[in-house]
Amino acid sequence: MDLDAYVRQHGPTWERLDRLSRRRPRTGPEADALVELHQEVSTHLSVVRTTVPDPEVVAYLSALLARSRHRAAGTRTTAWSGVADFFGRRFPAALYATRRWWLTTMLLSYALTALMTWWLLANPQVEQGLLDPATVRRLVESDFEGYYSESAAGSFSAQVWTNNAWVAALCIALGVLGLPVLWLLLQNLLNLALVASLMIRYDRAGLFFGLITPHGLLELTAVFVAAGTGLRLCWSWVVPGDRPRVQSLAREGRAAGGIALGLVVVLLVSGVIEGFVTPSPLPTWARVAIGVVAEVAFLAYVWGPGRRAARAGHTGDLDASLLEDRVATAG
Repeated sequence: MDLDAYVRQHGPTWERLDRLSRRRPRTGPEADALVELHQEVSTHLSVVRTTVPDPEVVAYLSALLARSRHRAAGTRTTAWSGVADFFGRRFPAALYATRRWWLTTMLLSYALTALMTWWLLANPQVEQGLLDPATVRRLVESDFEGYYSESAAGSFSAQVWTNNAWVAALCIALGVLGLPVLWLLLQNLLNLALVASLMIRYDRAGLFFGLITPHGLLELTAVFVAAGTGLRLCWSWVVPGDRPRVQSLAREGRAAGGIALGLVVVLLVSGVIEGFVTPSPLPTWARVAIGVVAEVAFLAYVWGPGRRAARAGHTGDLDASLLEDRVATAG
């Protein structure tokens, strides 16, 4: 092989890789080019080593590849800036983009729960067929209230957080199938309606709403967001619009994954409220007020940063900079 001819032929490629490796790629295509050129020049180095192992050329290409490898592995933004970007832009934008789905899910769920509670109150024989009198008595007189204080606040918060995060994750993960999401949601609403009807029937409505409201507003909202996101994920491949089904599902799936991560934090907040506020000796009005403030703060987060991010063109999908990081890291 004529080494001089080989250098003249591939020199422009090496120079381009040299230019790209001296700064952080600014766009996704630049990151793609960096990875592709790195792989191409690696092949060139291998050819030179096996045919005409000129020490100067080998040293130059080795140094060039070391620099491009470092640039490819180091193109990610710092962890804290990524977290700030996620919670300041991507997560609220995804919540805002899916708002019609989870708000509809929320309103219909509350309406269905109220309807089921009313029907159970009008048909006491149904409750009697589901629970024996001794169980009902324990639930109304002690078990429902005692549930929130039977364990240490910290461990109880962790327990409910884990359980609720699992339910939310299931709603999103099974969303591609559609029906499992509706089944999970219905199971939770049935349990809520049954307990509500029993507490109301035995004149314990004040206790029921005083204990369920502080954490329940935010907790149920997070579950409704997960369910609505899962249903939208299903809809993305049933009615993909002007995009291919796979592309539509992939786009919604990435946004849904971001929502799932964000809901972990939302449910952590509701878990802390359930563990430390719900069973606390604070007056009922104060505990309920804390729950209302948490719910209002969440909605303000969606319609504040979320709406601003959406108007700026963000949808909750991975944006160019994040896709750039993923490509570069893969190299």
